[in-house]
Amino acid sequence: MTARQVHDRRRERASPAVATATALAALIGLFLGLPVAVLVGRALLDGQLGASLVTLTVLDALTLSLATTSASLVVTIGLGTPLAYLLARHRFRGASIIETLVDLPIVLPPSVAGLALLLVFGRRGLVGEPLESVGIGVAFTTVAVVLAQTFVAAPFYIRSARAGFAAVDPDLEDAARVDGAAEAQVARHVTVPLAASALAAGLVMSWARALGEFGATIMFAGNLEGVTQTLPLVVYAEFQAGDLDASIAAAAILVVAAFGVLVAVRALHWGRALDLRAGSPAPGRS
Repeated sequence: MTARQVHDRRRERASPAVATATALAALIGLFLGLPVAVLVGRALLDGQLGASLVTLTVLDALTLSLATTSASLVVTIGLGTPLAYLLARHRFRGASIIETLVDLPIVLPPSVAGLALLLVFGRRGLVGEPLESVGIGVAFTTVAVVLAQTFVAAPFYIRSARAGFAAVDPDLEDAARVDGAAEAQVARHVTVPLAASALAAGLVMSWARALGEFGATIMFAGNLEGVTQTLPLVVYAEFQAGDLDASIAAAAILVVAAFGVLVAVRALHWGRALDLRAGSPAPGRS
């Protein structure tokens, strides 16, 4: 039997399996994509998407969402970047526990996260009660929104940044040090530029997760219009009030934003942020 015949026979045997896999892929793709397509399509065809953008409730919620997600990104970058670098470059006692704590919010139900934050920062919480005694309230304020968004979204940035820092060749950093560069210069001109794509991907994914946060926010910050009512909470509030069209329009805005983020991540080859395996230090690094 010739190699050509063997190849043809293998293709014949594989054809039913390929057809079955294609059918199953089409089915799951339809299941995942159809509801979203119908939601956005209805918002566009009914004209509610454009109309919702000029309503005061949606504008206030959109403005608040953009402001709080920006603040949460600042907090995430400031606290998450050093932690990501430490986890990527050094193995120390307790590192696995810290890595687990970083990953925990990804799998933790958002409502549970909100309740946990309330127990810590609420009026009778571990930290919240002392703050209340000096006149500083956290729960059910805009600050609570930022904390809730940071809690659920920061792990996406830390994981991606950790992978980016781990992928930078230490020899390049050592070469810069030999040339007389200080540690700050090494980080600025070598480490960060080489890890830039992973850092950017983590930021984009973290922002998208913060924008869509609902469960932790409503449990910890409440649903106060103009104060804590972000766009996802508008979707819930309008649905509860019986205004389905307004709820659909607000939801469509979130879908478009999330879809745009995912397209950008893939188009700019930032897929590292979407890989759940990303974030483990490279072998041999210490």
